[in-house]
Amino acid sequence: MQLPILDVLVFFVFTAGTILFGLSFYKKNSTASAYTSGEKKLAPWLVALSIFATYVSSISFLALPGKAYQSNWNAFVFSLSIPLASFFAVRFFVPLYRNINSISAYQYLEQRFGTWAKLYAASCYILTQIMRTGAILLLLALPLNTAFGWSMVSFIVVTGLAVTLYAMLGGIRAVIWTDAIQAIILILGALAVAVYLSFSLPGGPGQVIQIAQENNKFSLGSFGPGLSQSTFWVVLLYGFFINLQNFGIDQNYIQRYMTTASESGAKKSTWIGSLLYIPVSFLFFYIGTALYAYYKVNSQLLPAELLAENASDRIFPYFIIHGLPTGFTGLLLAAVLAAGMSTISTSVNSSATIILNDFYKKFRQTPPSNRSEMRVLYFSSFGIGVTGILVALALVGVESILDTWWALASVFSGGMLGLFLLGFIAKIAHPIHAAIGVVAGVLAIIWLALSPHLLTGKSEIMFRHPFHSNLTIVIGTTVIFLVGFLLSYWIPKKKT
Repeated sequence: MQLPILDVLVFFVFTAGTILFGLSFYKKNSTASAYTSGEKKLAPWLVALSIFATYVSSISFLALPGKAYQSNWNAFVFSLSIPLASFFAVRFFVPLYRNINSISAYQYLEQRFGTWAKLYAASCYILTQIMRTGAILLLLALPLNTAFGWSMVSFIVVTGLAVTLYAMLGGIRAVIWTDAIQAIILILGALAVAVYLSFSLPGGPGQVIQIAQENNKFSLGSFGPGLSQSTFWVVLLYGFFINLQNFGIDQNYIQRYMTTASESGAKKSTWIGSLLYIPVSFLFFYIGTALYAYYKVNSQLLPAELLAENASDRIFPYFIIHGLPTGFTGLLLAAVLAAGMSTISTSVNSSATIILNDFYKKFRQTPPSNRSEMRVLYFSSFGIGVTGILVALALVGVESILDTWWALASVFSGGMLGLFLLGFIAKIAHPIHAAIGVVAGVLAIIWLALSPHLLTGKSEIMFRHPFHSNLTIVIGTTVIFLVGFLLSYWIPKKKT
């Protein structure tokens, strides 16, 4: 399909403008501190929008509507866990990191358990960000491939390199300022498409709700006690643990705690940025449900290849291209790109910050010069971006990108939240207790992640676990914490 010139102009003007705006911060990054924390001079409202934009990736913008279209609102339960996790962040995590005054989220683990703990958590974090970058680049390529007809590979490579460029050269100021602009664009885009869809049916919003109710589309999942299915409680537990990890030990968020002038500013940013995600994610799920109603009434508008069950992630991109009026399509494509670019740039910058502070500086015999620090930041940013591109290329063809991302996030997070909670809560726990806990937790994660794929026949019956994949992070975290906590009482540290 050939897009109208207005849509093409809207999309490319926004894209070029974002990249050029991000690059304009290059000269303000004369030091590593300016590159990674903005010298703690950024406004709380700006940081709040950046936190929100970090949440809303193209995973949210495209995969959540796809999930609602395919099934129901079960995945929305993830958003319902945010207020409690935000409370813990504001009450405990923000003051902790502001007092430590380290740009690295993992300095605290080194203080509690030694260098090994920091390196373990930092490595898990970088792996998670690489996988996240890959998943987001793939989702970005879906609507762009439909809109312009170029290959998926071309879009993944070009988009990945473009975002990497301004994140690499612009530093945290470029990331946060472009995040704020992108947050506004994506909110406006989501609102526009939700309103348009609602009034595209003869019966308006009422018909959308009626069709959704008749097909059980508003269900939040089973409230039963089972742990093998994606029940309400399984998703709520998963969301709570993931969000605790986000606020407690995710460099993306901890780095933002350090960019405001005061602790109160950081707390305000955290509350606003996190809670804003709830109504916006509601919009995404509503869009998916409205799409279901729209194509239920207008089934002739949907190509046969999109009727397959595994094509749900492509429904919203198809509607953006073929179902919106001229001008709206360009805005929505820009909003989708905004959602992805904000999260990718954050992952690139935060991962480079970790590589500099937790690896490069740690193993140097002498303090590095500012020039060498900046060189490490630039090369690390580029390396993370390129690796994410390669992961995206490897993920082409997966059935549900949201399910794939959630499963990968559970595995690559490595239960590092358990290590953090052990250090934060169990004050008598020592490095040996933590190390044994981590080994036990990693073994549990390996069993949970790999047994469904490697076991067959009698061995599958005997050793395959009964848990849903989203519980991997819950069980891994719990095992690390409980093993370390109990050992701190059973094997007390010898007095010297």
